[in-house]
Amino acid sequence: MGQTDLSRPLGRSGSRAKPPGPGGTAFAQAPVRPYDLLLRAGCRALPPLWTALGLRRSAGLLRHYLRATGAPYRVDAAALLGVPEVRAAADGQLARWHAEARGRWHPGSRGPAAYPADSGWRAVTLPRGCADWRLALGDARYRLTGTVRVAADGSTGAEYRFAVQTCWRPAPFARLHGAGLAREFTVTGEAFGHA
Repeated sequence: MGQTDLSRPLGRSGSRAKPPGPGGTAFAQAPVRPYDLLLRAGCRALPPLWTALGLRRSAGLLRHYLRATGAPYRVDAAALLGVPEVRAAADGQLARWHAEARGRWHPGSRGPAAYPADSGWRAVTLPRGCADWRLALGDARYRLTGTVRVAADGSTGAEYRFAVQTCWRPAPFARLHGAGLAREFTVTGEAFGHA
């Protein structure tokens, strides 16, 4: 029978404890100006154009922003994890977890053990080659949580949850949120895996 270590989770150094929160601009507190109406009309023309250019994620996020509901929007976190830069960042974190678990485990004196792991919130800049994801999110804010198991022979394995969360507030169109013509919202998503 293994033992679970309930001390500080593996892999937490250098991260933020909380996810990115909502923006500082209050919703619908600014007067609507003619410029705001023109800006909104221009924004409504962008999603069909972006869709035609293959930027479907970006178009969907902008449409959701313009609906002004403020409801959370789910993205495909597994697809985001398929972006090489995001995968490399996640794999680097998983490698640190494995190394930390082996460092805490004592061969011989203990049998198998399990260690909780939590990366905290981190960010990775999306490359220009991933135009749709880059336009949609800017950078990927993610968190890995899970468990690393060390077998009696010292081999390790991890089960993890990759979570994405960010507040979608497009800087060029932020005025629309303040005027109540569009609304910031939380972007979420999750994927699961083994390493």
